[in-house]
Amino acid sequence: MDSEDGRILVEGAGEHNLKDIDVDIPRETLTVVTGVSGSGKSTFAFDTVFAEGQRRYMESLSSYARNFLDQMDKPDVDRIEGLSPAISIEQKDSGTTPRSTVGTVTEIHDHLRLLFARIGTQQSPETGNVVEETPPQEAAQRVSELPEGTRLRVLAPIETDSFDETVRSLKERGFTRIITDDVYDITMEEPEPADRFLLVIDRLVAEQRSRLTEAIEDAYSESGGEVWVELPGMDASEIEGAKEVDERTVLRFTEDFSEPGNDREFSELGQRTFSFNSPKGACPECDGLSKSERAVRDLVVPDETVPLKDAIEPWPYEKDFYRITLENFAEYYGVDTETPFEDLPKEVQQAALYGPEEPIRYEVPKMRGSGTTEKTFEGAIEQVNRRFLSTSSDRIRDKMREYMTEETCPLCEGTRLNAQARNVEVAGYTLPEINSKQIKDAYEVFEGLDERISERERKICGEVIDEIRERLGFLTTVGLTYLTLDREAASLSGGETQRIRLATQIGSGLTGVLYVLDEPSIGLHRHDNEKLIETLESLRDLGNTLLVVEHDEFTVQRADHTIDLGPGPGTRGGEVVAEGTPEEVADSGTVTGEFLSGKREIPVPENRREPDGYVRVEGARQHNLKDIDVEIPLGALTAVTGLSGSGKSTLIHDILYQGLREEINDNKTVRPGEHDSIEGTGEVESVRMIDQSPIGKTPRSNPATYTGVFDYIRELFAETKESNRRGYAKGRFSFNTKEGRCENCNGQGTVTIDMNFMSDVYVECDVCDGRRYNEETLQVTYRGKTVSEVLDMEVDEAYDFFEHDRRIRKRLGLLKDVGLGYMELGQPSNTLSGGEAQRVKIAEELGKVRREDVLYLLDEPTTGLHWADEKKLIEVLHRLVENGNSVVVIEHELELVKCADRIIDLGPEGGNKGGEVVATGTPEEVSREKDSYTGRYLRDFLENGA
Repeated sequence: MDSEDGRILVEGAGEHNLKDIDVDIPRETLTVVTGVSGSGKSTFAFDTVFAEGQRRYMESLSSYARNFLDQMDKPDVDRIEGLSPAISIEQKDSGTTPRSTVGTVTEIHDHLRLLFARIGTQQSPETGNVVEETPPQEAAQRVSELPEGTRLRVLAPIETDSFDETVRSLKERGFTRIITDDVYDITMEEPEPADRFLLVIDRLVAEQRSRLTEAIEDAYSESGGEVWVELPGMDASEIEGAKEVDERTVLRFTEDFSEPGNDREFSELGQRTFSFNSPKGACPECDGLSKSERAVRDLVVPDETVPLKDAIEPWPYEKDFYRITLENFAEYYGVDTETPFEDLPKEVQQAALYGPEEPIRYEVPKMRGSGTTEKTFEGAIEQVNRRFLSTSSDRIRDKMREYMTEETCPLCEGTRLNAQARNVEVAGYTLPEINSKQIKDAYEVFEGLDERISERERKICGEVIDEIRERLGFLTTVGLTYLTLDREAASLSGGETQRIRLATQIGSGLTGVLYVLDEPSIGLHRHDNEKLIETLESLRDLGNTLLVVEHDEFTVQRADHTIDLGPGPGTRGGEVVAEGTPEEVADSGTVTGEFLSGKREIPVPENRREPDGYVRVEGARQHNLKDIDVEIPLGALTAVTGLSGSGKSTLIHDILYQGLREEINDNKTVRPGEHDSIEGTGEVESVRMIDQSPIGKTPRSNPATYTGVFDYIRELFAETKESNRRGYAKGRFSFNTKEGRCENCNGQGTVTIDMNFMSDVYVECDVCDGRRYNEETLQVTYRGKTVSEVLDMEVDEAYDFFEHDRRIRKRLGLLKDVGLGYMELGQPSNTLSGGEAQRVKIAEELGKVRREDVLYLLDEPTTGLHWADEKKLIEVLHRLVENGNSVVVIEHELELVKCADRIIDLGPEGGNKGGEVVATGTPEEVSREKDSYTGRYLRDFLENGA
């Protein structure tokens, strides 16, 4: 093969389950890699093509730079020709740190910090006055612009603790007049002592520029940096910047960055002033995190009907320290410790929780014995907060957390910044105001910003403004208009994170690059998908090559070239079953082709279940929800739909889930989103949120351990003759115990390599060769297989291997049912996609003892699924309902939506244009709603199939 015809040629790709395939990828095209789940799409795109591109880049670095990086292994591929520099845009977490926001991830916040540091105007938080530093020459210039002949006095405000000594010093240095309650000539009179007075530096007219500058310099010197220019007989309202102070019309200037008459310290504006990751800019209460943990009344006093002595949960009355504390408190206020807390006067309740206005001092035993100590009553809530912040003991902090909840910081109101940073304006906007705007609104602000700033400010920050405007435009292009810049990055979905990275790449303007993407359509409504595809096409049109792993039908149909892998998952996949244009693949007869051509489809259910009850959410108004009432059907499969940012997650996760946790589980530590009430909870036994969070944080966790099937497998190995002869128990076959595991990798099979400025890399352990166990443990076999070899089995293979064990077969069958037959039992949890992790949780839930009246909440369970596997998943969700439960899914995939019993469609659009109930009812009823975007697209699915 030859790459001269503008192709990337891959020969003999055999990584993982790939079967030495040869593939041509046309350059400067949008090429989609599709196929059934587990067929090898990601292995080909990321583990082969991108990995080889990354390895070649590493080899191009200097030998010095390579010293800081671990040697990367060459992928199992014979040859790749025509490979461009490769960039991977995956659905990785955008960071679990609460300090990362949309603004910081996109670097827009860095440009905003520069903008505000260079042309921002400091306002005083107390008065709203402009705070600035004014050199003598600049102050004189501004005063000299007054009308010619304007008479004025230059005054220096003086504060002193020794009036007589200060006046004597002034006389010795030639000053003659001061102003206290009147004007005094200190060479002839002795004024009444005062802590503060005005020193008359000079009397002159405005146009005496040189003399004025000298007088202002003297005033700064005498006062410590402040000057008053008094304008006798003039009205302050008629002069720009003038104030009425002590019945005098004055212009006030300061030499340093401060406000006249204000003790607050202002630092000079710099980029760190606006960084919530720096002590110079961060809110002192929450340390720039936007939230703070605070003790709350409901948790400190969970039952106000009990007596005072028993009401305060953190203060056990049986302990002498707290008993004496409460008895002294009760005696001071003249109340009885046997009085129910709710019957105490309000001021006594407040004092018990927050401390009295006047200190109460008393003797109590020392906490650890050895005498007594004098204490001041501080209030239960204040004590919990203090102990939480002051202790270095994790045990005490965890104990105090039982009485605390995380809430928006009351000092900065969630803006993360301190008072000085919050009160700097550019064109009338503060940084928190811009950060809290949705992307589309922030873009409009910067579109019109040039007209609201001066020519000088445009010269200083014109390029910065252009850069911010451009980056906001890119985020708009990829359909993220509903996000705000202060949104926590950790709260973004994988699809949103990937589109942010995509927007960044558009802004880079690179050409000749190979971009490898992982299902960029995830989390997008069909209405928004058009914008995404246009974005991908614009990257292609710049002269780049896009290799996209994708299942979305719309994206596949818009591709220039399609590679279909299969024919099955796992070991039954890894082959190129079709290749060419989407039309050619549709005619190929493959599973993908049959779905594209309509020969195979997910059938529309013949009947829709009638709900057997409802949970009613009333007055939902969190985030962009507009005080809506929503009925959640019970005993049915319900799809919550709507454009990205329309309020789906807010309604289901923040309000419904958290509200039911609080109500059903009596969990006072959760704080549901704002709403009036949730009715009908008596019909729900329990609530389960099955999300896409990892099933474990390290490679040590895997599907076998999470579902519990590994317990049964270890039992089988422990029952073998060899184990009995050696005395090996079940624990020997756990890679979490020292007796059986490889100690070099601690049973993980991989060793973590710190890559310094890059993400950590996991490499195979060179002692156990990735097998997790020591040699002695691996000498025990069950039906000819070691425990390591069993963990390497795919679910389908293991299902056949353990055909005689009903317990194992049942749990493995559930993994097959949710479309995970291709997954290895021991696949590390950190390598699972969000959708795979979610389906493992569904299988684990199905394996539990049958329960009824459970409300299952799922967020986009079709993520990463081929249509053939979606069909299996839909059957599983219906099975959960048939078992007497209720299932609610947040979903964009119309194949699942059309199979739901009921739909709740939010919108009509995203962000502040969403948050309303657009349509409810069966899929057929919603498809007839003209105002529903979901209904428009759903109509075709119901009439014509996929």
